[in-house]
Amino acid sequence: MPTNGGVTGLVLAGGRSTRLGRSKALEPFLGGPMLTRVASRLGAVTSQVTFVLDAADTAALLPIPPKAHVVIDEFPGSGPLGAIYTGLKASSTPWVLVVACDLPFLDPKLLSCILGHRNTHDAVCPIVGSLPEPAHAAYSKQCLPAMLLRLQSQRLKLAGVLQDLNVAYLSEKSLRQVDPHLLSFFNVNTQADLDRALALARSQKPNRNICQRDGRLKPPARWRGATTAR
Repeated sequence: MPTNGGVTGLVLAGGRSTRLGRSKALEPFLGGPMLTRVASRLGAVTSQVTFVLDAADTAALLPIPPKAHVVIDEFPGSGPLGAIYTGLKASSTPWVLVVACDLPFLDPKLLSCILGHRNTHDAVCPIVGSLPEPAHAAYSKQCLPAMLLRLQSQRLKLAGVLQDLNVAYLSEKSLRQVDPHLLSFFNVNTQADLDRALALARSQKPNRNICQRDGRLKPPARWRGATTAR
């Protein structure tokens, strides 16, 4: 699969994993740490991968290659918005593609689909179950001023910054064309999630609606000022 030379992959690896009770990045999954699995799949479609951490000493605890690019969150405690801003600002490319470190079924084909809708937009964001997935999205350098303004004013909800940007939203229908079961969005927060992910990986028979939020689909949402791919 061809890589995108103008895109840096950002792995958000600064979370505390409080619900799982141990590091999700280090959690073994089918023979290797979750972080390594995610970074490898992200690297398949981007020219480089950057790890965004909450503190410098965290790097020594994670399976990050010695020569890998690591940046430390400039706004620790501000959630993914601060981490994405930090990674985007530090990036040598005009775009970044963001994912969390706890996505065992991340699909490079879906990541390529996201990147394929950049065009003249500031960002590209998938929609699953009528809600945006801003921590699984692509952002250009044009997003930096809006992100910084929200960080400085302590408006830290990541989805909120989308209101300030020219965003291409990808509908669930279009996402299912490349990832029919939406397993790319399956994230591991609890032991139950991990057990379910391992069972799915072993059975290779995912349920169609496995990644719906709370097991339910909500009515379609309308996003003003947005372009939605169908």
